[in-house]
Amino acid sequence: MLQARLLAAALLLGACGRTKDADFAAMQERGRMVMGVDQYTSAHVFEDLPDGGRVVLDRDSTGVSSGVATIRQHMRDIAAAFQAGDFNKPFQVHAQVVPGTAVMQARRSAITYEVVDRPRGGEVRIRSADPAAVAAIHEFLGFQRAGHHAAGHEPPP
Repeated sequence: MLQARLLAAALLLGACGRTKDADFAAMQERGRMVMGVDQYTSAHVFEDLPDGGRVVLDRDSTGVSSGVATIRQHMRDIAAAFQAGDFNKPFQVHAQVVPGTAVMQARRSAITYEVVDRPRGGEVRIRSADPAAVAAIHEFLGFQRAGHHAAGHEPPP
């Protein structure tokens, strides 16, 4: 039901000729609803690695103390959902099917998801020895990087 409403809203907004900035703001708001944290005070990293990749979500310096537990729980939730082949949360955030998820779902037995707590948030490390799964993981991460205007790796300390 929520999927249908989010998709209908996204289609309606797109039909109204919204700007890219407004589309990004709408995606950020959907992300806040799905993840439980303000997307403007958090930083994503979607990094391709030879055996898969990782998704990092950290609070920025303005919100270090609040939201860390929420981020960590979100990372645990998505790792469990992805392992089960459920990619509903990325669909809800982006209001569309996210590239790579069909193959990741089909090859879920060949992919592992490890949650790592970080001082200001968490990460999900995604691994596979299956070349088709790794290609799908990279496709998924690339889409996420573009959609969230996010980094492909962490900046140096």
